[in-house]
Amino acid sequence: MEKSKKICVGLSGGVDSSVAALLLKQQGYDVFALFMQNWHDASTTLHGDCEWEEDRFVAEMVARKIGIPFYFVDLSKEYRQRVVDYMFEEYSKGRTPNPDVLCNREIKFDAFLKCAEKLGADMVATGHYCRKEIALDSDGQPLKDKDGNHIYRILAGADPNKDQSYFLCQLTQAQLAKAMFPIGDIVKPEVRRIAREADLPSADKKDSQGICFVGKVDLPTFLQQKLKPSEGDIVEVYDAYYSENGQYEFIRDTLDSLLEDGQDRHARMITDYISEDKAVVRPASECPFSSDKISSLSDEQLMKLALPVRYDIEFETETYRSGKKHIKKTRYKENPYGKIIGKHDGAQFYTIGQRKGLNIGGHKDSVFVIDTDVEKNVIYVGEGHTHKGLSRSCLRVAPEEIHWIRNDLRMLPGEQRRYKVRIRYRQPLQDATAVMRDSGLYIIFDTPQRGITPGQFAAWYDGDEMIGSGVI
Repeated sequence: MEKSKKICVGLSGGVDSSVAALLLKQQGYDVFALFMQNWHDASTTLHGDCEWEEDRFVAEMVARKIGIPFYFVDLSKEYRQRVVDYMFEEYSKGRTPNPDVLCNREIKFDAFLKCAEKLGADMVATGHYCRKEIALDSDGQPLKDKDGNHIYRILAGADPNKDQSYFLCQLTQAQLAKAMFPIGDIVKPEVRRIAREADLPSADKKDSQGICFVGKVDLPTFLQQKLKPSEGDIVEVYDAYYSENGQYEFIRDTLDSLLEDGQDRHARMITDYISEDKAVVRPASECPFSSDKISSLSDEQLMKLALPVRYDIEFETETYRSGKKHIKKTRYKENPYGKIIGKHDGAQFYTIGQRKGLNIGGHKDSVFVIDTDVEKNVIYVGEGHTHKGLSRSCLRVAPEEIHWIRNDLRMLPGEQRRYKVRIRYRQPLQDATAVMRDSGLYIIFDTPQRGITPGQFAAWYDGDEMIGSGVI
């Protein structure tokens, strides 16, 4: 890229964006910093103060140290309208959105980019750990779209522990054309080293956590700004429920029918995944399912395969006499399928796979949310990582939610491809078969996945390159 181009760095006050700005300055670019404020309300942060003011102070010191102009922009109105309001709406429907993905699509590479352009910027640089390249054809020549524009690729960052490509899974080619990721080829320890050698004020600043540009928040408190608490039951689901559940039986039988001839008689139904830090790394192996058998599935079968098991356990009451005075009391009859084990403040505040904040004791293993019913205001939970309700093998992305970063590689109805898929940040990439139909994109994983969550984004990769994404 010509060094004459003017680059705006989204300077957040963190070490990553600081080093991005420093490297661009050292490389001879005309660089300026722009700090954006996206949030005013400090009452929902855990610190209870204006965290952004401290970040702005550090960012301004960094800009002064590097020797680049510093500007400030308030995008809190746009952020509330395009990210926070969407969050509230999704949570109210019992889905779990990803505000960081939305912040990149709607704010950093849209509202922020437009502001930077008004200040004369040709490009916007951020401190994301990912890489961008021009796509090449088989002869090594740059690929271009029908309008003659370069086609760009998003690649995973060089640091496997910090790869942030997932957060950019909704970017368009027009947005990528204006984006720069100066630290995508560097690992985090090296970024820290560069910052310390340059004596940057952000060199030892801890990485930010929490909602993008809001800060570390207490999520239920944050959501209660618009979503009212409402007490409901927490129901523990027992293993016996699945032995008589038609949907679970359909999923099990369908997956069994897809196995390659000569494979085990039964497909795996339970994940061995525990967490990003404790993931079981399996050696690369061939897909256990037959490609031809997957192709033969009808849209109706795929649609049903992608549906989660839902829970409808009725509890009957009975009266009994208690104590010396034989006082009449009411209790729930024992149910072989489950038990009411506690109360919650609102089903909309919980997400599948969650274990913190349930306040449930008396169990040998951790208890996890396996489903939420916002209409009935009931949370369903299961004990242990191997609970059947935590695992699913198939998900669907509706046609209107499918986003192709590489339009030239989009799948057509009837096509089937092998991809590596991620359903949340930091999850190791998972082998899967993608099946495109008129009714949507179906992703069938080689092994069951823990906590597939409606509202989150699934992103699919071909090697290191992220090809597309969509809302589950």
